[in-house]
Amino acid sequence: MPRQHGTGGVARPSLRGVVAAATSLLALAATSLVAGPAVAATGEAGPCALPRTEVHHSLGVGDWNDAYPRPDHSLDAVMVFLSFPDHRPTHTPQELAADHFPATTQFFQRASYGKFTLRPHPLRQWIQMPKASDWYGMQRDWNNERRSVYLRDAIAAADPKVDFSRFAIVYLVADPDAPGVDSDATKVVNFDQPLHADGTDIRRVVTVFEQHPPDHNVLAHETGHVFDLPDLYHRPSDGKGDWDTYVGDWDVMGSQFGLAPDFLGWHKWKLGWLDRRQVVCVQRSRDITLESIAAVPAPGASIGTRLAVIRTGEGSAVVIEARSATGNDRTTCTEGVLLYRVRNETPSGGGPVQVIDTHPRTDACWDLSVYAPLADAPLGVGETYSIPGAHARVEVAGRTPSGAWTVRITTGT
Repeated sequence: MPRQHGTGGVARPSLRGVVAAATSLLALAATSLVAGPAVAATGEAGPCALPRTEVHHSLGVGDWNDAYPRPDHSLDAVMVFLSFPDHRPTHTPQELAADHFPATTQFFQRASYGKFTLRPHPLRQWIQMPKASDWYGMQRDWNNERRSVYLRDAIAAADPKVDFSRFAIVYLVADPDAPGVDSDATKVVNFDQPLHADGTDIRRVVTVFEQHPPDHNVLAHETGHVFDLPDLYHRPSDGKGDWDTYVGDWDVMGSQFGLAPDFLGWHKWKLGWLDRRQVVCVQRSRDITLESIAAVPAPGASIGTRLAVIRTGEGSAVVIEARSATGNDRTTCTEGVLLYRVRNETPSGGGPVQVIDTHPRTDACWDLSVYAPLADAPLGVGETYSIPGAHARVEVAGRTPSGAWTVRITTGT
């Protein structure tokens, strides 16, 4: 069995208010794939497109890593439900599938502006594993040998019922009530060398150990890893303190409980949901009208400008986008123009994105936000912010009748 590396995963931190009882997405920091991936060019992306580097889940957008499926078209996913000889399931596969679908499909349809559809194919029966649930030692920091056996057993048990060659994504869902199942073990497992079944390579699987009902948006987060997106949370070395200091509520890859969980515009650019027509590379002072990242255009309508980028170095940029209470962001705490830094040489879990707090002396929605100091990070109408290290000033000049944001960017300041 090949060695594997975990990406993502969840845990349940201490309370930060009644609604935010489990606000942080916790997991192992991702490690690099050992095998060198193939590279596919995606065309000229412009002078502000950072190149992809060799770090795990690099946020370069100049090309695509063909080791991962790109969600710019419909993809099929199989959902396999695993039971164990030491426990008779109390829920049906149909009930557990409904925990995640159609909600996860709808999340991606909104996030991609209809460019991507995740098509789930859940099995209708339980597939029994050969060993008792507690034998596998499931936990967040899972023993590699036991996890290897678990994955080998799962694929072998499911193979007679599943043609793996039909699916780009594999979800292995464990009986949530089996005594050895630990919900903190949910994560994506990447293989140094792919597994083989039905004449196809299986490069990664999503191992799901969620309770019923599951944590909010957990499958959207884990599926993001399948598409080469990094963890945006910060895992303290001692396991204590805030995990959401990098991006707060502003991307599901930071926290699945975020009030504004839609993908950041940079992620949407990387995934192919935005192209150069929606991305402005700022090289001189100018006014830009930004449509909200989460706003889904009407059928047949074109997608306007969503992203402004200021290149700050060979591997870094400052990104400017608008966030409004619509689409996946309908529960956002604040609206406005969000600024954040992107670094293409920072690996998953190390802070490849850091939201800029334009209101460092205040916070917002402390009883609901996963990290209140960043809940009011966006600039509002009439506010101005000078970006340290970027030689630029951003002013939110107003809003259009359609709800877009007029942004004045002054360079050389």
